[in-house]
Amino acid sequence: MMENLYPKSVDFFLGTTTPAGFRGYFEELRREPGTQMYLVKSGPGCGKSTLMKRLAQMSGGPVQCIHCSSDPDSLDGVVFCEKKAAIVDATAPHTLEPAAPGADEVVVSLYHTLDTAALRKNKAEIKALFEKNAALRSRAARYITSAGSLVLDSRRTAACSTNFEKVRRYVKRLCARLLPRTGRQPAEQLRLLSAITPKGPVFYSSTAAALADKAIVFRDEYGAVSRLLLELIRAEALIRGYEIITCPCAMHPDEKIDHIFIPALRLAFLTDNSWHPVSLPGQQSVRCARFLDQENLAGYRARLRFNTRAAQELIQQAVALMAQAKACHDELESYYRAAVDFGAVEKVTRDCAALMGL
Repeated sequence: MMENLYPKSVDFFLGTTTPAGFRGYFEELRREPGTQMYLVKSGPGCGKSTLMKRLAQMSGGPVQCIHCSSDPDSLDGVVFCEKKAAIVDATAPHTLEPAAPGADEVVVSLYHTLDTAALRKNKAEIKALFEKNAALRSRAARYITSAGSLVLDSRRTAACSTNFEKVRRYVKRLCARLLPRTGRQPAEQLRLLSAITPKGPVFYSSTAAALADKAIVFRDEYGAVSRLLLELIRAEALIRGYEIITCPCAMHPDEKIDHIFIPALRLAFLTDNSWHPVSLPGQQSVRCARFLDQENLAGYRARLRFNTRAAQELIQQAVALMAQAKACHDELESYYRAAVDFGAVEKVTRDCAALMGL
């Protein structure tokens, strides 16, 4: 079972701002077979992240800590691998409502811990901060959208110089060597290993080191080759009966996979580029330039350099705006923290722990 193959704790994201808007994988987590979901509902600064951190600490088994891309120091969820359970922040922008309340999901509400009278005294300030935060996040998203257009242009440009048949032959040989058929039922988890955050692009290389003893690292700045490599490896891994963790690209998650883990083999396939450089002990590096027609690509070098430089500058602007949004959110949280009964939050935490058998 995959849950027996994790180290004690690993870190992922489950959502991020992309060129197409916020993209989360909370629904996909809910659909993982046999997973009992706990949906936390409350306002900002009301103890959701603290509750989840406490439960993670109380767990005696391996957990996946799901970080918030708007504040990586805060948690959006915890997956308890051995218990087939997950608790997540079910408020915007990753709102989740129970499909079968009590039977399939448990709603963990913290709204009763709030002194609403105290909040109403600062209603105007609170509403203004919510609006300012939303405006800053919207501006940041526009910069990410512009950067995404340039990254996509580079990938399509490199694709015109890619020998796709050579890539397919390489993957066939690679999988025949590394992925013996198991005859078991395949399974897949979708997680993000990186995200654009107020701290800049964050990549959890520690998770890669924890989940894999062997890593095949594809060095590919433009993503055209690694996109096909990872698609083909994913398909082969599932056909051969493996349980895998698929990590989509944080910039274009619905179009491109960046990383794949196969915990049963302690094996990882990782993409290395300037957005998330990979340096692991004993990694096997594959330069994707070997699959490119360099002569044809040479005619586009100036365009590719411009795209890379401009995209990085746009992301820097997005990060600066996200940092402003976080500062705004921190101010918003201060109003809510002053109105929260944290003793009541602690009681909910203990009740959750008992319910989960922690």
